[in-house]
Amino acid sequence: MPTKNRKKNYPLYETTHFSDFREMTERVAQKYPDRVAFRWKTSPHDKETKTVTFTESRDAIRALTTELHSMELEGKRVAIIGAASVEWFFSYTALMTMGAVTVPIDKELPIADTASIINTAECVGIVYSASLKDKVEELRTLCPTVKTLITFGGELEGALSYEALVSAGKEKLAGGDRSYFDYEIDREGLASIVFTSGTTGKGKGVMLSLKNICSDMEQGMYNFNITPKTMFVLPPHHTFGSTVNFVGHFAQGCEVYISSGIKYILNELKEFKPTHLILVPLFVETFYKRIMATAEKTGKLATLKKGIKISNMLRKVGIDLRKKLFGESVLSNFGGELEMIICGGAALNQSIIDFFEAIGVVILNGYGITECAPLISCNRNEYRRQGSVGMPIVGGVVKIDNPNEAGEGEICYKGPNVMLGYFGDEAATKAVIDEEGFFHTGDLGRVEIHDGEQWIFITGRSKNLIILSNGKNVYPEELETDLQGIYGVSEVVVYEGLSQDMHSTDVIVAEIYPDADALALHNITDAKKYFEDEVKKINAKNAPYKAIGRVKIRNEEFPKNTSRKITRFKLDKTID
Repeated sequence: MPTKNRKKNYPLYETTHFSDFREMTERVAQKYPDRVAFRWKTSPHDKETKTVTFTESRDAIRALTTELHSMELEGKRVAIIGAASVEWFFSYTALMTMGAVTVPIDKELPIADTASIINTAECVGIVYSASLKDKVEELRTLCPTVKTLITFGGELEGALSYEALVSAGKEKLAGGDRSYFDYEIDREGLASIVFTSGTTGKGKGVMLSLKNICSDMEQGMYNFNITPKTMFVLPPHHTFGSTVNFVGHFAQGCEVYISSGIKYILNELKEFKPTHLILVPLFVETFYKRIMATAEKTGKLATLKKGIKISNMLRKVGIDLRKKLFGESVLSNFGGELEMIICGGAALNQSIIDFFEAIGVVILNGYGITECAPLISCNRNEYRRQGSVGMPIVGGVVKIDNPNEAGEGEICYKGPNVMLGYFGDEAATKAVIDEEGFFHTGDLGRVEIHDGEQWIFITGRSKNLIILSNGKNVYPEELETDLQGIYGVSEVVVYEGLSQDMHSTDVIVAEIYPDADALALHNITDAKKYFEDEVKKINAKNAPYKAIGRVKIRNEEFPKNTSRKITRFKLDKTID
């Protein structure tokens, strides 16, 4: 189904202009004083939600920043560990507003890894949520530089209460303290260190300035017509969560419902009724498979497919009946008001994008990387290209380094959102940021020019690239996209098999984690034979050098980081 294409006359959307978090906080409160900024539940089982308006958010951030000024944390590094919450975001915002350097850390990291990050960054403080009380108690003994603890409810001896800090800050403001207003913010200096989780090995400390983060959202939001309500389901320590879902939406005056956790999402969707979502592909793929499995189990799969076919035909002549055709049967599972999903973080099968558009939910597939704070490009509401991750955000430029005959090479990006560098690793920084200021992403792809605009097409990740002994290059992600289309595939990773002595074998392996329920529904009892037969069909369509030579079945999900990306370096790639 062709997408809407407004070409060169497609206007930029309104964006909030802000150079730092204080300006963001003040402007959005002035523009939307009584609008709800955040909504959440104290307990997942509560019937009522709590809310805070943009004015109330501003007042809390003002007060917290004021009190933090009195603690002499300027220029010091402070770790933030916890689930997404208003306290997490307000602390993140206040710390960088008063000149501290935030170090957001994955709350699921093992304690040894968490301690390693805190010690590497020489953090003087930890801001943490109540559920991490015991972990922080141990961290205090493992991290000698930590002197200050700030808690959202997990009281430890000597820890400072978040609520008490806000209350004290309000008193200081009332008494005439103007440190919040008068402090000269350095938007070019180090503001946050984000340690990447790493899917191919050990992560690095990405140094970001307020200019990186704020420009990424100020300029990125020109491209989006975001809707009034969204849900926060991503980990906040990752830039997709902190920058896009928190900063970007707060600055634009969007109401954000903070999810209580993955297992509550489906019920929360129905209850909160978001109008758009920010997701990584795994969530979208899971939603798609659930829709299809439910339709099949209830005997409505044929009706669903027929409805999509009719809908697509009618849309070609300007008749849109998607809400009528799919509102009750499908869209009601998402609350009934979902219009759009902004998706990034990994490849997403085009057939899934087409399916959601067919039922009335536009998917804007995008591209980002932590080192770019993170957004680099995205498709637009009414300006999209199949297979592309969109156009660079306003102010961003892309080039392809060392392209082959097909125009494919390493994707390089230049813009005000490119990081300051890697913490404590000048050599690694020089290796990825060239003399022209382009960041070498490590991702492979090509750029096509349409309507005078750059459109990015990603082929794969350079570290995942399979180079066969005959010199041919195989992109695992390309084959994985094909394999995801096989019925019964839950997850799949493609790689070159290694011999027992860890040498290359030239054998391409497809390791599959099956959807057991789907296979049972079709009475498939021999999963290996079934998938081998399906892989033969894919091999027949591809060039001979891309042929998958071995199918490997696994009995459990692939290991993942908390951004729900498969950690490939943890896989056993040896074959018999």
